[in-house]
Formats: sequence, C-alpha cells, structure tokens
Amino acid sequence: MRILIFHGYLLRGTGSNVYNASIASALVQAGHRVELLCQERDPFGLEWVDAAGDWDGGELDVRIRHEPVRATVYRPDIGGLLPVYVADRYAGLEARPFPDCSDAEVEHYVAANVSAVREVVALAQPDLALANHLVMGPAILARALAGTAVPFAAKVHGSALEYTVKPNRRFLPWAREGMQAARTVLVGSRHTAQSLWAALGDSTLPPKTRLGPPGVDLARFRLRSREEAVGALVGLRARLAQSARRPASDSGAGRDVDSSVGRDVDSGVRRDGDAGADSTFAADPIEAAAALADLDPDRGPLVAFVGKLIAAKGIDLLLAAFPLVLAQAPSTQLVVVGFGAFRAAAEGIVDALGGGDLEGAHAAAQQGAGQRMSQLEAFLVALTGAERARYLVAASAMREQVRFSGRLEHAELAELLPACTALVVPSTFPEAFGMVAAEAAACGALPISAAHSGLAEVTRELEAAVATDQRDLLSFALGPGSVQALANRLVRWLEMDPRRREATRTALAATAARRYGWSAVAEGVIAAAEGRLDALPTAV
Repeated sequence: MRILIFHGYLLRGTGSNVYNASIASALVQAGHRVELLCQERDPFGLEWVDAAGDWDGGELDVRIRHEPVRATVYRPDIGGLLPVYVADRYAGLEARPFPDCSDAEVEHYVAANVSAVREVVALAQPDLALANHLVMGPAILARALAGTAVPFAAKVHGSALEYTVKPNRRFLPWAREGMQAARTVLVGSRHTAQSLWAALGDSTLPPKTRLGPPGVDLARFRLRSREEAVGALVGLRARLAQSARRPASDSGAGRDVDSSVGRDVDSGVRRDGDAGADSTFAADPIEAAAALADLDPDRGPLVAFVGKLIAAKGIDLLLAAFPLVLAQAPSTQLVVVGFGAFRAAAEGIVDALGGGDLEGAHAAAQQGAGQRMSQLEAFLVALTGAERARYLVAASAMREQVRFSGRLEHAELAELLPACTALVVPSTFPEAFGMVAAEAAACGALPISAAHSGLAEVTRELEAAVATDQRDLLSFALGPGSVQALANRLVRWLEMDPRRREATRTALAATAARRYGWSAVAEGVIAAAEGRLDALPTAV
C-alpha cells in the first residue's frame, strides 16, 4: 500500500516529530511505501529513508540513496517563514507562532504545501493519507486531495489545539475545514477528544473520533539488567565524547550515517538536519557528553526530566522539589534532557537555589515564563523556620547534582532511561499523551506524572501493573502542594526496599510492552484512513 503523510515540521526532537518518524518507519517495516512531507533538513540521517526530494532548485528534485525506494521524504519550499505553535528557532527558517503571522502569510504557507502535496500525489499515486496537527495539516490535505479518490485520516496532537486554535478563534475555520474533510480523526487521549469537540463545536466530530495514541519503540526502550543499563550509558557517553572531539571539517558528503545516534559515523559531526546556532533543536555533543560524563549510577540513583523546556512543562516544580529529595537521598542525580526557550530560566533556578537565593529562583522562573508561577511561589513562600534552613542546606548541592544535557536523539534517550530510577513529567498544561512516560515505564524507570489530561490516561494504564499501595507514586496533583507531593513520591520510590522496587520495575516494563508498540499504531493509522472505525477504540 502507498501511504502519504503530511507533517510539516521536523522528524526529531519533539513528540509529534518522533511520532511521524516512528509511524513511517513502522509502515516501511510492514511492507508499505511511504511518501512523507515535512521540513526535515537531513532525511538521510534516518536509516529508513531511501530517497529525499525538495524544490530548492525551482522544481522537484528527488535523490535516491537506496533501491528499492520504500520511503521518500519531501521538503516543500515554503519560503523563509514556518508558522509554529510555540515560539522556537529553526536553522534556515523564521519560526513564528501562528497568531503572529498575517492572514496572507498563513495562506502562502498553506498554498506552498498544497502545491507540493499535489505534485507528490500525481507522482506517487498514494492509496491513502495521514495529516498531522489540527492546523494546518488537515486543511492542506483537504485542499490538495480534493477531486482525488485518496482518503485521509487526521492525527490531532496537543500543541496546535491548546496553543493555537483554542486561544485564537481566528484559526477555527482552518481547523473545521480539515476536520470535516478527514475520514477519521485520531487523538492521543480521551481528554484531547473532549477538548477538541468543545473547541470546534462540530457535532459530526465525535462519531468519527477514535483513540490513536503514539507508541514505544520496544526494541530500544526496554528493561535491562543493571549491568547492561550501565554499559549502555557508558557507551553513549563514549560516543558523545568522541563526537565532540572531532572537528566539523572532517565531515563530507557520501559518508555512512549511523541513524541510531543521528551523527555521521566518520566525522562524529551533528547531522540533525536542524542543527546550528540559530536552532533550539540543535543537539550539542559537547554539552551532552559533559552532562552525561558527570552521571554515575554507582554514585547514586538517576532521575530524569525529558521534554521541551518551556514553562508549561513544569520543570520549575521538579527543580524546586529536588532539594527536598536531596535532603532524604543526597546522592540522587537529576539529568534534564531537552531544549527550549525556558532553558536559561531553568538553569537560573538551579543556580539560585544552589546559592541559597529563593527569591532569585522565583524571579528567574517568572522572567523566563513571562507570567506568575503560582505553584512555585506557593511553595517558596511557605518555607519558613527550620524547614527553610534544612531546604537551603540540601539545595546547596543543586549545582553538583543537576545536569542539563540539551537535546538527545531519540535513540540516545533509549540508552539513558534504562539507567534511570525514575522520570518526572510535571507538565502544568494539558498533554495529548504521555509518550515519554510510556517509554520510561518500558525501561523500568518509574514515571511520575502530573495527574491530568493525557498523562492521567497513561498513568491509569500503568497503575494496574503495580501494587495498590504503590499506585499513588505514579502521579501527583497540581496545586499549592504540588512541589511537596512530587518530592514525596520520588523519596518514597528511592527509599523502597530494592527487591520490591525491582518487582515493580519489571511489572511496569511488561505492561508498557504489552500495551504500546508502533506496529499496532501504524495499523491503526491505515484503518483510520480507510474509515474502518470499528477497528479502533472510541474516544467516548
């Protein structure tokens, strides 16, 4: 079967990027042919890509790497402007939030992509298609596929809905146009479905909405023995260090690419496709190597945060909670994996806490977020007397016990998480799905997530794997007491009897492996595009 996918962004770094790369790879492995349109600058950095096309010379030029061609990635010429859901930086493009784009700029972006899709459809003759994001992917396919017999499904990720369409009713017509044309609408969670229905007010949506959450690469994200997990982390550190030592001038065209780490195996130079000083997506092997070199599972347990570094991801809550953890388990280490505009603020919080400056930590968070951080404020204000003194003593170790790695490639993350004891997902904003929580569970790292939206639905799936008295460890409620609640769960997990903790880790991994898997997700996409609603779980 020939399947066209429209994504519009990159294929590394964030949830929807990884989703599309993983779906395409799974479809190829199942024997299908894939035509994927996005803005990925280094498609040959992904092993499943056989050909790449672009319009840089004025007309479509396709370069073939492998025969037979089963997967082609196309990069439409959209000009210099890429509308995005959250402010960011992309190498070679101006990434501007949708609300800051004029109607003419949005129309130009859509028209450029519609033209590219039509040309690929004429060339590849797909049997069905998948559009991503509430805006603009479905509207683009609705226009590009009009008059053809190619049906499409739409996959709604959380960012376009929550950050663009809901706060800006100007984009409702675009969203409705795409949703009305889609044969099936896939959402990551029931929470996202309800949010979507309420936002669009379209009575035709609920009957054709189905659950289509992301999956986990179970070949990579898996439970490992302690010896194997530590060995994988050591190996990752070595490769990153080697990559950091090799100069960019060593790189060259035509060299083999080790897509498992996203770098040129001869030069070790970044091959992110989005790398560069003007891109927040750029992975820095020097920074990552230094951060991971300081992590030592033999010195103490590892806790991870993985996600976009924006205020809505709640990294401030985890950083504020960490001194409470250090007060009880002083050898615990925290590694922050991610990129984004809140990075400087997060580092400022660590620096201020390490220096005993609680007011400075609060100020750094508020400045970075551009808004009041009420949960962090409530916690810091409540610290008084002896409790405050104990907190400050423990916080003095923050600079030594917290490391920022920047972005890691998805496969690199699979070599870090099995060595971690826990992973925290403290998002304060609705999430369509908790993919990183599912990946952590598959590796045996306890995922501690905020108790809301799609995160809560993942938590409910995993709760069945653990003993009744451990189930509350998997989530915490947001509110004035969220920092203490988060710290309490981490401490209880770290202090648990090792044999009981190991049994829980094994049960979590088994449940994640049984519940999630990209091959099943890919089959669901095909069923959705074909309109086989009975083959998919309802979102009611």
